Amino acid sequence: MAWLWITLAIALIAHLLLGALLWNTQSKKKLPPGPRGFPILGNLLLLGQNPHHNLHKLAQKYGPLMYLRLGVVPAIVVSSPEMAEQFLKTHDLVFASRPINEASKHISYEQRNLAFAPYGPYWRNIRKMCTLELLSNAKINSFKSMRREEVGLLVNSLKDASLGHMAIDLSAMISSLSANMSCRMVFGKKYMYKEFDERGFRAVIQETTVLTGTPNIGDFVPYLAPFDLQGLTKRMKAVSRTFDGFFEKIIDEHMESKKEEGETKDFVDVMLGIMGLNEGEYHIDRPHVKAIILDMLVGSMDTSATAIEWAMAELIKHPSAMKKLQQELEKAVGLNRAVEESDTYGLDYLDMVIKETLRFHPVAPLLVPHEATEDCTVSGFHIPNKSRIIVNVWSIGRDPKVWTTHDPEEFVPERFLGSSMDVKGRDFQLLPFGAGRRGCPGLQLGLTVVRFMLAQLVHCFNWELPVDMSPSELDMTEEFGLTTPRAKHLVVTPRYRLSE
Repeated sequence: MAWLWITLAIALIAHLLLGALLWNTQSKKKLPPGPRGFPILGNLLLLGQNPHHNLHKLAQKYGPLMYLRLGVVPAIVVSSPEMAEQFLKTHDLVFASRPINEASKHISYEQRNLAFAPYGPYWRNIRKMCTLELLSNAKINSFKSMRREEVGLLVNSLKDASLGHMAIDLSAMISSLSANMSCRMVFGKKYMYKEFDERGFRAVIQETTVLTGTPNIGDFVPYLAPFDLQGLTKRMKAVSRTFDGFFEKIIDEHMESKKEEGETKDFVDVMLGIMGLNEGEYHIDRPHVKAIILDMLVGSMDTSATAIEWAMAELIKHPSAMKKLQQELEKAVGLNRAVEESDTYGLDYLDMVIKETLRFHPVAPLLVPHEATEDCTVSGFHIPNKSRIIVNVWSIGRDPKVWTTHDPEEFVPERFLGSSMDVKGRDFQLLPFGAGRRGCPGLQLGLTVVRFMLAQLVHCFNWELPVDMSPSELDMTEEFGLTTPRAKHLVVTPRYRLSE
């Protein structure tokens, strides 16, 4: 044990010296306002279990541009549309990179994926390839019949439950549907959950987002990282082994049944086609392929399922909004058939419900952190090089100075009535997908899936809560992570409402 205490003592001394050096360097320049920090940990303890909530409260005291010291890492918290525009548009290039952290090291193959890769030639090239091969409008349209087939299977399952007056776990069913669609897009076929892991796709992916989003002492006090004081690294390695084993199987299957020229290729086929290439400063190898597959799987599966789950929960909690959306769909489609994807475009109230869901429950409330690549001045304040930039879109979505027509703490789709505001990163009041160079490239795919699935669930069924529960009693607790799903699954009884 003596070696452990000696190591900790050395780490503490080194940390204090580095902290003093940073303080002397930065204190001479005007930093944004913020709370005083504790020795060693700085302001880490202020983040709590729900950092987006706690940062929102701190911003109300210190302002929309706030400085925190997280261990030895300077952090800048952005909590207003005006400040978000400065970081994601005006100075976008300076803040377009990603910080190194334990999660990206252990889960994302040393930052080889799209979400966590540092800004540079490698990131630009893989983003271009992912957009072209999976996220372009042409690719999204090519999967239209697949989406119709998979959503149709879900509707049939729900119809059976409706006939038997059965309560169902809607969260699990939405997750399963999202997993099936993602697998067919990325891998070319569906996989049963036992082929992946006994817990299923959603459970492992949800754990991944929790591990990625949880503030890790090892990221902010690097000398303590080897001790894994929170046990996060151990869990990250276990999750990584699960993904890695599955992806190895996927790659081997594709290599054994290599497609000939002219045959339709899925995303993995395309990735394997570039494996072994040298692209300037980097070489595409097997870990790169697995990292990017992981990105596409997690990005397409978890985010859409989380958004749909929150939208359904809010509509069930607000029956008048549910009724308005059903009436709009009934007028556009009628009650003698299910919704087609083409029916969903131009439905104003559907769009308002989706915008309000993404305002009130942004899937990634703090986005993925950015990192400054050089010193910069924003609104008269010094932003140090290597600062971690945290954009609290959850807080922006609750700013009473921005959302004046209705209480921002209430779910009210009508607040978007007559508004041209959208979620595509042009309006900094509403940034569920981020903005600028690091804005989510899967935005269009996500919106297409959410719009179609939500319209189908609302149009085909009425939804009942357990007998002893009123809509106002529905538990809306979040589970914080990089994405923030419901803490408790949504258990409801469907009642089929079409006359077909």
